[in-house]
This record gives sequence, structure tokens and C-alpha cells, in this order.
Amino acid sequence: MRLRFFLLSVISIVLLASPAKASRLESWYFDTAQNQLNITTESGVKPKAFLINNPTRLVIDLPKTELAGNTVRQSFGSAVREIRIGKVDSDTTRLVVELAPGYTVSPEKLLIKGDSSSHWIVNFTSFERNDNKVSLSSEEKIPVQIGDVSPFAGVVPLGTEISQISSQVKALMNRYSSLDPGMFFLDLDTGNYLDFNGEKAFPAASTIKFPVLVALFQEVDAGRIKLNETLVMRRDLMTGGSGVMQYKKAGTKFSLLETATKMITISDNTATNMIIHRLGGKAKLNQRFRSLGLQNTVIRNLLGDFKGTNTTSAKDLVRLSALVVNNQALTNSSRTQVLNLMRRVENRSLLPSGLGKGAVIAHKTGTLGVILGDAGIIEMPSGKRYLAGILVRRPFGDSKARDFVSQVSRIVYGYLNQGKVAGQP
Repeated sequence: MRLRFFLLSVISIVLLASPAKASRLESWYFDTAQNQLNITTESGVKPKAFLINNPTRLVIDLPKTELAGNTVRQSFGSAVREIRIGKVDSDTTRLVVELAPGYTVSPEKLLIKGDSSSHWIVNFTSFERNDNKVSLSSEEKIPVQIGDVSPFAGVVPLGTEISQISSQVKALMNRYSSLDPGMFFLDLDTGNYLDFNGEKAFPAASTIKFPVLVALFQEVDAGRIKLNETLVMRRDLMTGGSGVMQYKKAGTKFSLLETATKMITISDNTATNMIIHRLGGKAKLNQRFRSLGLQNTVIRNLLGDFKGTNTTSAKDLVRLSALVVNNQALTNSSRTQVLNLMRRVENRSLLPSGLGKGAVIAHKTGTLGVILGDAGIIEMPSGKRYLAGILVRRPFGDSKARDFVSQVSRIVYGYLNQGKVAGQP
């Protein structure tokens, strides 16, 4: 399994390019349970890949991709003898993964697909022993299939970018130049979307409580956890920041449902730590997040993570929302309970402040000195639904970030609600 991880980690380094400019790898992760690599790039690319035998080399070419620095050569030992990254010509970056003698991989067991042009998924079955050393031409290039972009999160076919409002959002970003935002909005009816740095990882703040909540109800669905069970508040799980449970005495008992409710509605940090502990800790939750395709979502420290080490991305949060609303992550009963809890979030200053009268949002906010975030599922009075995720890095405590989120929310809602750009006749 480690061999697959090494090989596919290098593939992830390569799939970075944009047709217009050099791209950047935002993140990657290989899911050992599914033999699946999730790759996030800054901008879109359509890679080309092929195998060459004797020795077996997996070659991936990235058109219109710049390479910083000189050619890279790195030895890994065992099945992966050497990895080389360099330029084929002025327009193409090439990566070569050379396997050690005795190892090979079949091209039909390699498939690269994307659910957007900047999020590619590499499905890889296994390395194979080739002890018979069948002689094949070392110059023969065996193509590796590159699939078309598949539905976002496996459930929502992406349409086109909503160009009618992208210029407005760009202008807003220029006006708030001290802020660094990442955002992704998705119209569930059309699949059309708005994407600015949607795959970029940011400090998650309390938005991390959304995937924790989904993981909790997945365990409820599996019958391993019951909402009426009792949790005991341990001193080592108590923390400052948001919430009221920190003011209770250690040893105080709460039902699991009450704890989850406080985690979401008032963003209680101590409640969140109790839920994380009940779910088996950070490592198990991170594995669950990856199984959901949330490659940027990681818990590194318990709440309140005031240094911002826990991360997520706007697109990850929307990806999770897409799974929830399409009944891919939870049973109908748990889905209903999750949405009901998220509709009761008390902080209404971010995405909700840009919505029109009668709109309903199930969401989760996040606030740190250097970050503001909000993500959720919006239903308009007409019944139309869309998904929203936005994270904004800001100068410490800068209130302009709140105004920015509110204005972006208003622009998107106005367009989707009226079928025209907000503010235009």
C-alpha cells in the first residue's frame, strides 16, 4: 500500500497545469481503502499519460505547464526505483515514475478522472510482480485512459461557470484587496457554478463542525452510536472560545443529541471535542473525511483551534453538502436531523445576511481572528436550491471580511433568484 501511496503522490504533484498559466498543487491524498487518489490543483488541466516497459515507467505529460527550478530526481527504493520531473519542451512538464525491476502496472488498472477540471481522481488497483520478465519494446507507449470530468461529488453534473456574476465578484475582490477568499457556489438545478480558489485549503475554524456532524450521524445510521446515550464532560476536553459548556463542572453529563446540538447551533467548542472523542479521535475522523472525498479537510488539533491548524476548503464543504442533499452520505432520517440542526445556527451575519426574504439556509459558520467562513444549503421561496461555501482569510479581526461574505452572498442569491445580475434592471 505504501508503494501505491508513493507512486500516486507523485502523480498528484504532476497534475497541476492550466492551459493559460502555471498551476499549483493545492493538495492530494491517496485513499488506501479505495485505492483512490484525490488531487486538487489551483486551476484546470487535462493530463496525458502512458506506460513504457523495460523498465516499467509511468509517464504523465502536462501541456502548458511551467516547472520551477531544474529537473528533480528522487529515489524511493523498493518498487519505485526513481521519480523524475522535468521539461519535455518549453510548453510541457513531464513526470516519469520508474518502477524497480520485477514490478509492473497494467494500464487498464490506472484511470484518471475529474469531478472538475481542478480536482482529479486517480483510481489505481495494484502493482504487479513481473518475475517472468517478459521482454517488451522499451519504446512502446501504452496509453493510460484519461476520463472526462464526472459529476461533482459523484452526484451533480457540473455545468458552466456563471460568468454573469463572476465579474461582479472579481470587482468585489479587488475592492477588498486585503482579503484572501476561497469560494464555491453550485446551482443544483443547472450544475452551473461560481469558483474562486474553491479548492484552496484554509483554516477551517468552526466550519469543521459540519463534517464532524455528518460523521456522527453516519455512525448513528450504522447503529454504532445512539443519540440518547450519555456523554461525560472530561476536563481534558474542555476548552475556551465559543460555547457555554466550558462553564460547567468537569463530570457534567449531557446526552449525545444535546451535545451535538450545542456543537452546531452555538458552535460550542467543548461539545465538539466531546463528539470528536466519541467518534474515536482525530485520525478516525480524518479517514472518514477522506472517504467522503474531502481531501482538504483535516483535524490536526482539538477545538478551539486558535492557531488555525485544522483545514478545509470551500469546495470540500460544498462537496459535503452535495452528498447530504442527494442522500449519498446519510439515511433520510439522519439527513433531516442534520439539516434541522444546521437551520438553527444562531450566527446569521455571514451567508444568511445576503439572502432574500423567505429563503431558508442550513449552514455552519466559522470564526477565528484570521478567518471567517460559512457553508450551507440554501432553499429559495420558489423551491430552487443551491450550495454555498466561502472562506476568507483576513487581517486579524478585520470586520471587512464579514461585509465581503454578505455582499458575495447577496450577488449570488440575487442572480439565482431573479435570473439576472443583482442590482441590474
